[in-house]
Amino acid sequence: MIPLSWYIILGAALFSIGIYGALARRNALAILMAIELMLNAVNLNLVAFWRYLTPNMVAGKVFALVVFTVAAAEAAVGLALIISIYRRRHTIAVEEIDMMKW
Repeated sequence: MIPLSWYIILGAALFSIGIYGALARRNALAILMAIELMLNAVNLNLVAFWRYLTPNMVAGKVFALVVFTVAAAEAAVGLALIISIYRRRHTIAVEEIDMMKW
């Protein structure tokens, strides 16, 4: 059986990569993918804690399902916004997107 600490370390590594990707990228699509990676890291830790602490309760599965739903909704809305911005501005570079200025 794999110890809980390995899952925590893997989740922390994935979350760190996601933070780096969100802060270092200039492309809006890459930032969206980094946010998805962070949500998946959180979900990995959530399921690992559920499995090791209370495997008989259904609450861990429900929370994981909620995180998956939020991640899917975030991806759909984020991608729709990026497509809309690209159609208007012909770029998805974050520095060039200034919607307050016309």
